[in-house]
Amino acid sequence: MIHALGDLNKHFMDNLFQDVVSRSLTVVDHADAAQSLLTGLLKYHSDFVTPFLVSSIYFNNAEASSFESYSPSRFQSYMGLLEFNLDLLSRYLDSSLRAIDAYNRKELKHYVTALYNSMFNLKGEKLEEFFTRQAEMVRNVTRKLPQAISDIEPEYGFHFERGKNIRFAETDRFFLYQIMPTDSKVKIREERKPVMIIPPFVLGSNILAFLPGEKRSYAHSFANQGVPTYIRIMKDIKTTPAFQMMTPEDDARDTRLFCEKIKERHGKMVTLNGYCQGGYTAVCNVLSGELDGLVDALITCVSPMDGTRSTGLGNFLKTLPPRFNDLIYGTKTLANGNKVADGNLMGWVYKLKSIENEAPMVSFFRDLSMVAAGNGQSPQISKTAAALHYWLQNERSDLPLSITKMSFASYNIPVTDDGTLPVKMFARKLNFKGIRDKKIPWLICYGESDDLVEKETALAPLDYVDAEVTPFPKGHVAIATSWSHPESECALHKRFGKNNYRGPVRFQLDLDDALEKSGKSVPVARKSSASRKASGPDLLTSAKSAKPGSGTMAKKLKTTSPSKTGNRREK
Repeated sequence: MIHALGDLNKHFMDNLFQDVVSRSLTVVDHADAAQSLLTGLLKYHSDFVTPFLVSSIYFNNAEASSFESYSPSRFQSYMGLLEFNLDLLSRYLDSSLRAIDAYNRKELKHYVTALYNSMFNLKGEKLEEFFTRQAEMVRNVTRKLPQAISDIEPEYGFHFERGKNIRFAETDRFFLYQIMPTDSKVKIREERKPVMIIPPFVLGSNILAFLPGEKRSYAHSFANQGVPTYIRIMKDIKTTPAFQMMTPEDDARDTRLFCEKIKERHGKMVTLNGYCQGGYTAVCNVLSGELDGLVDALITCVSPMDGTRSTGLGNFLKTLPPRFNDLIYGTKTLANGNKVADGNLMGWVYKLKSIENEAPMVSFFRDLSMVAAGNGQSPQISKTAAALHYWLQNERSDLPLSITKMSFASYNIPVTDDGTLPVKMFARKLNFKGIRDKKIPWLICYGESDDLVEKETALAPLDYVDAEVTPFPKGHVAIATSWSHPESECALHKRFGKNNYRGPVRFQLDLDDALEKSGKSVPVARKSSASRKASGPDLLTSAKSAKPGSGTMAKKLKTTSPSKTGNRREK
């Protein structure tokens, strides 16, 4: 009996000790999670507030340089700015509270279930497991997600330093690279019609090589079909004075030089393909006349053609008091005295425009849901999610002021009734009807859910010229991320949708087929031994291309323009 009581007491004390240790570890674990939660919230708020502090410095400097005595109009502008900021603050707080409420509502049912299971010792998640899961989610956001973002860097983007793509030409402001296939079975067909891609300035070029190893790359979508594919890459603006001071005319001259070299090599005129802001630049370069005889086709993807029609960014700028809708409030002075537009600040402006979705608390809880563990398993952060976060955190570039002024004008001054753009090049007016006069086939692609460059903004040229239109599901970068995969529903080299839309690569391949049938192509220029060595012996080997789709070279989309406000209906 004494031995039995002793064993029972020992068993009780052991269980009690284990319970105390377990609860102590749980308390420590939850304390660590609470610290991670605080750290995460502070980081998300810091990332949002830092550009605000930088903008405050720019604002104070601009106001000090243009100081004037008190005037009623100056006071009215400040009162308008105060009202603007109060509206932003209201939307900021409202969206933050909504994010917290949405998360709590989603987790409340799990908490009640866990409480019920704990009270009646039922199967399923208990309270302790519920709180442990919450703690794990917080640590995933503050530790696992940043690690996943860091780990994706070697797989994201072009990585030209590795030498897999060929540096084909160079100016004082740009490099021109030829993009080589990632599919080892494909060889570039030198006799095919070449394409030159113009990336966006602010968002950077690497978004167009999102995850090449995962077959998600806009640029490689062309190269993997055997198309001679080139991309214009900005030099580092921090160390390149010529790029810092670049004018739109410099941009056109450099583009012309690259097109001359490409045409000389392949014996065919170039298709100019601009993405986002690069599309607006490409159109302006074509309309300037500097690319006549060199460019005979045009592709623009999610490109803002008349920013005043934007219901997001355009209306956002209109709500600013006119006095403060000026580039001087976003201008950075470099160490050499040259002035450039601050790219990080411009990215922040896009966040302010969509503050309901981009407030720090909203972003935090969105990421918290993304890394939530399910069914007792650790969450898996996809490479796509990690790469998107890497792009958002790291891919921002400062811009030459003259180039920024082009975009600024397009969002503040509408295209005229006759199609004249609000910018000039070489002292020449630019008019959308020039594309029609040059008989250049034009494919315009837009995102159906794009809240940065809305449909109305991208399709503005249709009020003045005929162009083929291809809508893509999802948002601004989906063409470069989701749909660049060759097996996706809207793969770029296929036709898709009920209207048999053509993707950009399909458009390019059909143009080349039409040229071959018309007999207008010329022999490929003979390359020097040096260029053959640079490009490798396999470049002249033909590869089996995708079977051309049916239809004409440039199927036209008929439009109506019932008013001068830019409203239109697709038929």
